This record gives sequence, structure tokens and C-alpha cells, in this order.
Amino acid sequence: MNIIIPVAGLGTRLRPQTWSKPKPLVSVAGKPVLGHVLDRLLALPIDKVVFVTGYLGDQIEDYVRQNYRFDATFVEQKEQLGQSHAIIQARGEVTGPTLVVFPDMLFEADLDQISGLTADGALFVKEVDDPRRFGVIEVENGRITRLVEKPETMVSNLAIVGIYYFRAVEDLFDAIDYQMAHNIQTKGEYFLADAIQHMIDQGTHFTYLPVTVWEDCGNPKALLNTNRYLLARLGNHVPDIPGAVIVPPVVIDPTATIRNAVIGPYASIGARVTIDNSIVTDSIVDEGAEIETVMLTRSIVGRDAFVRGYFMQVNVGDSSDITLAGGNHTEGAQPRD
Repeated sequence: MNIIIPVAGLGTRLRPQTWSKPKPLVSVAGKPVLGHVLDRLLALPIDKVVFVTGYLGDQIEDYVRQNYRFDATFVEQKEQLGQSHAIIQARGEVTGPTLVVFPDMLFEADLDQISGLTADGALFVKEVDDPRRFGVIEVENGRITRLVEKPETMVSNLAIVGIYYFRAVEDLFDAIDYQMAHNIQTKGEYFLADAIQHMIDQGTHFTYLPVTVWEDCGNPKALLNTNRYLLARLGNHVPDIPGAVIVPPVVIDPTATIRNAVIGPYASIGARVTIDNSIVTDSIVDEGAEIETVMLTRSIVGRDAFVRGYFMQVNVGDSSDITLAGGNHTEGAQPRD
């Protein structure tokens, strides 16, 4: 099994976190989003993983090389022309059975379902109450007939989660060629759904497979909600930290320094973080950050940021410095020297 993972997006919905790191490396529950996704894919018999990189792609390669041992290749998408354009950059690197995975969400699924398929491909889906915010599939006799983006009426409640299986990825590449040759775009980009619809119209047999969990990580609110979900699954282990009150569930890196503080519930504290005289709850604090004399809730603090002052809710990018004076004045979110 080959895997294509497009990671070239700019991650604008997650700024300021993505000014200095690519979206898949934003931390949640003590690990980058990409790490959670890759850990789930390790259940497959992996031949090769192709990462389609772009903005800050060297950070993606460094993270994968340092933490995983599968055969990995990195190709660059030099222009942001859409999903299909990203995927076709992998042509020449993979053939045959291939999984395409967009790593801006976390999922739980029985990937062994793939091995028994007789169809030409499959889309992983999740039943949703309100399909108007998603792309969905229409199905007849177990066969996908149409992909519909954000339907206004209830045509289907099976939302596409961003995981696609192709028995012969060469057929997908050919469909993308057709899509681009005929300039089939949606909102100025080449979307994968249009290439797949062309395959369906030409008689390709796609079925669908369910995921049991689908958690979005594409914006700050969703990221924090996913952090809560993952921490809740970890249980109520409480690390012994003298001088601190720990309210589970939490993840606290062993290299973090915590003094006279309350941490949790639902707090993720990264490596080399320092927290003094503070309360941190329902938040993500990334590696190297310093928190002093604050109460943080529903907040995201990036790498090497410095936050001190009073009660607040923040979304602080990497290497920022926030100081509150007099209780009601913010002296900035200035880059640290």
C-alpha cells in the first residue's frame, strides 16, 4: 500500500500558529497533528509514503525523518493550485493501490476494510446530522454515483472525511490530467472531488467505508475541541509534580517546569515549557513557551512564546511576547528578541 499525504497548504485558518510552522505540525494533545495521523496509518502494510510539501516543507521532512522509519519521499508543490494539482506531483513515485490522506483531521477507522474491497476505489465517510457544511456522497446499491459539495437539501448525510483509496492510482492521475486539460475548477482551484466525479462518470466503481471518529483540526476552536477529545481518551493519569495541582486529563511533557500552578483539565503542556503562578485549563501550550502569572482558558500558545499578566483568552503564534500592564492594557503580541 502506498500513501500520498498533501501537506503543502498555508493553513491560514490556524494563524498565527502557522506563520512559522506548517499546519500539520501544530500540536494537539502533546503531538503534532501529522504524528497522530501517521500513527493510525502504521496499521497498514506501507510500501511508500509520498509527502507533497510546500510552505516550510523542510520542517515536515525533518519531523518525519526523526520520528518514523517507513520509506518516505518528499515532492514539492511549487504553486498552490488545489488538491488535484498537489496529488499529481506524486506521479512517478507510486503506482497501484494507494491511499490519499489529508492530514487536517484525526480519524479512527478499521483500515483492514480496504483489503477486502472489489471496487476500484473507496471514500471514507462519517454520518453527520447536518450535511450542509460538508462534501457528501450520493449512493445507489452501495456504489457512489455523485459527490455534492455543501448540499442545501438533504441528499445524503454521508460526509467525506478526506481519506480516499484507489486500487490503481494511475487512473486517478489520468483523471487529474483530464480535469486540468479541461480546466475543471471550483472557486479557482483543482479539487479532488471533480477528478473523482469524472472517474465515476466514466464508469469507475467507488464504494464507501465508515470512520468511527472524525475530529477536525483546521481552526483554533476545532483544534481545542480535538485536544479535549484526545485527552479524554488518555484517562486520568496524574503526574506527580511538587508544588502543582494537576486536574486530569492532561498531557505534560516531562521536561516542562511547573511551579505554584494549577494545570488542567484538558491542558497539553509541551517540552521545555515553564509555567509559574498560573492556572492553565482547556489549552495547548507548545514547546519552549513561558507562562507567568496568568489564568489561561481555551487558549493556544505557540513555541517559545512568553505570556504574562492577567486572565485572558489568547491565540499566540510562535516566538511571541505578550505582557499585560495594569490589568487592562496589552503591550503587544511582539516577536521575542
